[in-house]
Amino acid sequence: MITRFALFEGSVKPGKTEEFRTAVTDRLVPLWRQFPGNSDVRVMFGEERDEGAPEFPLILAITYPDRDTMEGALGSDVRSRSRDVTGDIVAEFFDGRIHHHVTQANQYEG
Repeated sequence: MITRFALFEGSVKPGKTEEFRTAVTDRLVPLWRQFPGNSDVRVMFGEERDEGAPEFPLILAITYPDRDTMEGALGSDVRSRSRDVTGDIVAEFFDGRIHHHVTQANQYEG
């Protein structure tokens, strides 16, 4: 299985924390759930991190069964729409950038 993470690096604009969370959960996460072939979508806001986890105000993760499925999803129309929505959310509520990182997790051979 392959998990692709979007790590939001920076900080939520002062006084915008609840609006940021609402925009992510109501506008962005539903699009991520539409990515073709995904098996799981997870969202972790900064205050929900495990102790010792990286200092990111938001981490989004989508898990796919394999790299080919992930690459197909990244070329989909849903990805284009989610990029636009993400840009809007960042511009309105966030000072920083998004770093995408792909991690291979639980790769089984049978």
